[in-house]
Amino acid sequence: MPVIHTSRAPLRLGLAGGGTDVSPYSDIYGGAILNATISLFAYVDIEHTSDGKIVFEAKDFEKKEVYSLGQEIDTLGDLNLLKGVYKKIQEDFSFKTEGLRITSYVQAPPGSGLGSSSTLVVALVGAFIEMLNLPFGEYDIAHYAFEIERNYLKLAGGKQDQYAATFGGFNYMEFFKDDKTIVNPLRIRPHYISELEKNIVLFYTSKSRESARIIDEQVRNVQENNLNSIQAMHYIKEQSIMMKEALLKGELNRIGEIFNFGHEHKKQMAAGISNEHLDNIYNDAIKAGATGGKISGAGGGGFMIFYCPGTSRYGVIRALNKYPGKIIPFVFTHEGLTHWETQTNL
Repeated sequence: MPVIHTSRAPLRLGLAGGGTDVSPYSDIYGGAILNATISLFAYVDIEHTSDGKIVFEAKDFEKKEVYSLGQEIDTLGDLNLLKGVYKKIQEDFSFKTEGLRITSYVQAPPGSGLGSSSTLVVALVGAFIEMLNLPFGEYDIAHYAFEIERNYLKLAGGKQDQYAATFGGFNYMEFFKDDKTIVNPLRIRPHYISELEKNIVLFYTSKSRESARIIDEQVRNVQENNLNSIQAMHYIKEQSIMMKEALLKGELNRIGEIFNFGHEHKKQMAAGISNEHLDNIYNDAIKAGATGGKISGAGGGGFMIFYCPGTSRYGVIRALNKYPGKIIPFVFTHEGLTHWETQTNL
């Protein structure tokens, strides 16, 4: 029977500190982020074949590329992550195969602000770990995924997404020079988490964005010692400490205020983080009863999240329904990357 090596990794909500995990800020000043994984996932299947082909296929946006064994594989185009991880694993661990079919599916589009690209890389690494029985721990997996995405494929971004997808749950993460990262899992009372799930509205604006340009400007602002941008990042880092305290103490009435604090300072980190369309969505959500909100990820589009205490979520949802996009239901997850092997009759 054919064997399939499968993995699943969760996407994340960045609740506070976003952007402070990006070098050189994290190298110079140290970064801090609080994030939590949610019930949207990246899935990867690696199936053994005997047709002498390496097939890469992304089911979510219906792209497929086929290479013959021994043929040079580029790392360009929509399937760059699938091809890049395969090439790096092959270079580092040199395995033999008669053919493979590598299939992925991500439950959020690229550029959505939920860390979908990095989560896919983690899921790809996880499937190869299952296939090759590699002795990787959680920190090893996250750092290897980071190395592939940022250094091997030269894609702009920070470090939080790989660690969130690998570890899962609520985590306070600290980032230092020399790629040192410390993940601190948070023990949050279950009923606090239930209240968060009830009060947070996750809205997809229907406009994905190219995060690299925003991140490049953020990096440049630090390199050129732009004091306004750097001070804004200091405030964003402070926000992560505020959020950690509020969650651990159950001071959930402060969440909206903390979101607002970060939202205002984040817009100073780089141009394009917000725009007129996003500002209109934000302002209408506040008028409808949200006590605060934020743009997820680097900004410029993708997902927005709003904190809506009491019964205000229903009015906020009505207000958001007039915009293109959709409300995405979710719950928080406690488990990070998982991988397993199955046999199929297909």
